[in-house]
Amino acid sequence: MIERDKPLPLPVPENREGKPRRVGVEIELGALREDAVARTVADVLGGEVAPRDDKGYQVEGTSLGKVEVYLDTQYLRDARTAIQRGALKIAQAVVPVEIVTEPILPEEIAELDRLVDRLREDGGTGTGAGWLLGFGLHFNPEVTGFELEDVGPTVTAFALLEDWYRREVALDISRRAMPYIDSYPSGLVDGLAADEPRSMEDLIDLYLRTAPSRNHGLDMLCLFSHLDAERVAEKVDTKLIGSRPTYHFRLPDCRLDEEDWSVALEWNRWVRVERIAQQDEVLERLKAAWTRYRAQLLHLPGSWADEVAELIQEYGG
Repeated sequence: MIERDKPLPLPVPENREGKPRRVGVEIELGALREDAVARTVADVLGGEVAPRDDKGYQVEGTSLGKVEVYLDTQYLRDARTAIQRGALKIAQAVVPVEIVTEPILPEEIAELDRLVDRLREDGGTGTGAGWLLGFGLHFNPEVTGFELEDVGPTVTAFALLEDWYRREVALDISRRAMPYIDSYPSGLVDGLAADEPRSMEDLIDLYLRTAPSRNHGLDMLCLFSHLDAERVAEKVDTKLIGSRPTYHFRLPDCRLDEEDWSVALEWNRWVRVERIAQQDEVLERLKAAWTRYRAQLLHLPGSWADEVAELIQEYGG
């Protein structure tokens, strides 16, 4: 059972410089106006509300630093004409308001759950409130370092766990139907399981060759663009890629209006991925099992997730 009331520490809590790893958090929600959400942020976390230059609001001086609140679409943030502003009002029914934090310490995620509780009381909704919503929760945890041994095991662990993870959390149908969190293609998982990358350059090339999109549950283009912007720009349009030294874990649903849901719950699921990445024996067994699975002529639906579940249970995960 995954802990839901308390955010767990990362298995490697510091980066290579000895500084605590931080995580940026993005929460998408509906049914509340931007200004109302911004005021609630200030009520719960402190700080002062001010308009942002490009629409929306920012709350300065909260217990978590600066928090931004805006409607999550670039086009609508740039609304200037009467028609565009009319579209803005219509879109507020289906386009999420996004709450974006600065990089915070993992233990400070508990503060976000205080905010979530209040937003739930105010009538905020999550992805399950409608067929077309697809509201998500994104984590941007800082990487431990920029070498293959820092990044490769975590990407590999997620790739091998993904089918099982998706089944375990029962992702909302609205998010599964949208093209924002596609599963990693088998070709990428094959390369990772076979230890094909021998350097960070190899890992970036493998990813760009097999999964050249930001629309995956674990989007690596933010980090890869930070490390080698030219290499990434040769293969993908980088206009929407925010270069930063983090993973971009965008798979979790936002279920803000459900009483038994919390930001800590979803964070702790990410922590489990990183924990498995640090267990060489588990990771090697997963890679070997994937290779055997791929060699089979017939792949029954759910059979790989079943195999992962058995192995995770064996190791108490």
